[in-house]
Amino acid sequence: PRGVPGPAMDLAYVCEWEKKPKSNHCPSIPLVCAWSCRNLIAFTTDLRNEEEKDLTHMVHIIDTEHPWDVYSVNSGHTEVITCLEWDQSGSRLLSADADGHIKCWSMTDHLANSWENTVGSVVEGDPVVALSWLHNGVKLALHVEKVCARKAGSACEQRAGETPGRGSALGSWGKSSRGIFPVKRKVILLLPAGFQQGGGNIVVATSDGSSTSPVQFYKVCVSVVNEKCKIDTEILPSLFMRCTTDPARKDKYPAITHLKFLARDMSEQVLLCASNQNSSIVECWSLRKEGLPVNNIFQQISPVVGDKQPMILKWRILSATNDLDRVSAVALPKLPISLTNTDLKVANDTKFFPGLGLALAFHDGSVHIVHRLSLQMMAVFYSSSSQRPVDEQTIKRQRTAAPLVHFKAMQLSWTSLALAGIDSHGKLSMLRISPSMGHVLDMNMSLRHLLFLLEYCMVTGYDWWDILLHVQPNMVQNLVEKLHEEYMRQNAALQQVLSTRIVAMKASLCKLSSSTIARVCDYHAKLFLIAISCTLKSLLRPHFLNTPDKSPGDRLTEICSKITDIDIDKVMINLKTEEFVLEMTTLQSLQQLIQWVGDFVLYLLASLPNQGSPVRPGHSFLRDGASLGMFRELMVVIRIWGLLKPSCLPVYTATSDTQDSMSLLFRLLTKLWLCCREENHITEPDDTLIDECCLLPSQLLIPNIDWLPINDGIISKLQNKQLVRLQFGKAPGLVGHTVSSQFDAFVRAPGQPKIDHLRRLHLGAYPTEECKSCTRCGCVTMLKSPNKVTAVKQWEQRWIKNCLCGGLWRRMPLSYS
Repeated sequence: PRGVPGPAMDLAYVCEWEKKPKSNHCPSIPLVCAWSCRNLIAFTTDLRNEEEKDLTHMVHIIDTEHPWDVYSVNSGHTEVITCLEWDQSGSRLLSADADGHIKCWSMTDHLANSWENTVGSVVEGDPVVALSWLHNGVKLALHVEKVCARKAGSACEQRAGETPGRGSALGSWGKSSRGIFPVKRKVILLLPAGFQQGGGNIVVATSDGSSTSPVQFYKVCVSVVNEKCKIDTEILPSLFMRCTTDPARKDKYPAITHLKFLARDMSEQVLLCASNQNSSIVECWSLRKEGLPVNNIFQQISPVVGDKQPMILKWRILSATNDLDRVSAVALPKLPISLTNTDLKVANDTKFFPGLGLALAFHDGSVHIVHRLSLQMMAVFYSSSSQRPVDEQTIKRQRTAAPLVHFKAMQLSWTSLALAGIDSHGKLSMLRISPSMGHVLDMNMSLRHLLFLLEYCMVTGYDWWDILLHVQPNMVQNLVEKLHEEYMRQNAALQQVLSTRIVAMKASLCKLSSSTIARVCDYHAKLFLIAISCTLKSLLRPHFLNTPDKSPGDRLTEICSKITDIDIDKVMINLKTEEFVLEMTTLQSLQQLIQWVGDFVLYLLASLPNQGSPVRPGHSFLRDGASLGMFRELMVVIRIWGLLKPSCLPVYTATSDTQDSMSLLFRLLTKLWLCCREENHITEPDDTLIDECCLLPSQLLIPNIDWLPINDGIISKLQNKQLVRLQFGKAPGLVGHTVSSQFDAFVRAPGQPKIDHLRRLHLGAYPTEECKSCTRCGCVTMLKSPNKVTAVKQWEQRWIKNCLCGGLWRRMPLSYS
């Protein structure tokens, strides 16, 4: 079935500052912004004080899922901030100003809404017009032909050290504070010199800002010689913009206002924009190798054959626009060109893929997406104040009237499916960019496109929030299934690397549909189970340190999978119990995690008679042999530890004092595990097992499971395609969403005791301890650790920087509910 064509770009939400009688923003000063691979956006504003003498140069950082929760800091820069640049992990930010000062910002306590300046540098008096992080030397190789053909085998791999020291892409240069056209001021951009050149080369492009001057290029080689840094430069061919050689436009565009490389992974293509007060023109150039003609005289002396012909590098213009309204900002795609070309084979239409386009913002308030090479129009967005003028008189009246609000800084997301713009009043606008660019695509084609980008984010570790903007409820089930199919086609080693990431991705998808909302609980419980299993098994130590055999954890898994006995004690005697000996304080400190394992096993078995209801949390575990096997292993470990310290065992409320609850649950769990241990041969539980599980509520008190709270983010509220208006510093009252209402049965009501989801500690109805929550799943935990035991510290290290689902942490107010 084919869908209904929609707009190629539309506003998802806008976030504004509190309206005051007198604005203290400075519209005439340039702004910059940067979008990290973790979907954090940093942008600048400049505020004047009441006396209107001094300016405060502010840096603001937001998470796209909670844009109102802005962290604003006085940057301490004394001049206008000209550059912002995220590192490749998306956790550190560089800011630089027009006086040569550079500052590095890092998260405080790994919180996305708390930042501090950790280190800085200064090049006294020299304006910084561009900066970049050097590449970390790790290269991701995505075998795109396998992705397209959907073949079995590994679709990606990571290689270290193949391109050491390669320069990463960098930001743009700022305009002069004296006017929109800089005079005698260098513009420098850095970009990797292409994979084929290697050796850590960096390409530098320079211009003095005048369109009549050449744009010059240099290759910079950085090396270490005798423990000293050595920098060598090589001159590359330069170019003149074609508009300066066109008699009709020779003096029309006096200034080069934008100079950017077209891709982060290539330096052979460059974008140039020249402007005057009212209009602009954009040109795309490519650096190519061309054969050098040889004079006939030399040909006779020494004939040139085949590859021996001398080659030269030469800039050739690829495309140029007609006269445009004045360009105010440019945003380039971050996807590698190789991926965009490959996905086109999947989509089978070159004009649909947004990763091929770059964004141009204009002074009339409009935004155009144009092809990164041909510069042909792909999509256009008109704000309420930027409707297309109907005639020349309208254009003249528009230009003589008060200036329109327009984007002064703009960034595309890492998959090019969203665009963030900052206008002259510091308002942030988030635009959706349709994967089909407004054209009609059938559902299968749309799913394959989103699936490809989800796979890309899964293997790169990038956040996928911008992809979720385009997922509709009727897509969720298919996307989850196809994502699982692609995951299962990878080799075992890669599956292990991506095991938790794919679970987190499935959880975020299922949150967008009311029919799959219960599975969100299951996926997060599975992440918790995997983390507990890894932590507890890592505490086991071999009896002899130099044992070449498998680790105790591996032996535990092997023995539990081979021995299918339903008696826990018979399984236990096959293990080397001396490997399970831990200190008494360590065992007691793990009791909360042990209790969760025991409670969850009891809950699952008690819910088995109701397995026909997929809307019930825990339903997917009943057919998940791998997870049930993990629970079975942990029950054996807990049984052994209970012999050492009985107080660490899970506490059950039983109707009989003589009942061995652990043995009972292990017996039933093993029977259920045997039904689904082989994924391709799952059998239904027999009537005897179901009858025994029906009796559990009369034998043991079934616990209430503390499922994760519903995330208070914005993504699920954007599905109806209605514009959401937000205000910085003020959490919205977004209620009434259908998916949210489905979650009410799993969430604690306001006023009920809260729980630390990761430490499994009760915090009381109104916690006094400072807490943090995950930006992605809403998981809540205390900011400061109350524990001093090494084993618990080891558990906490698993999620100190990120939540178990991979989401970032943000500080919560003490009054959270």
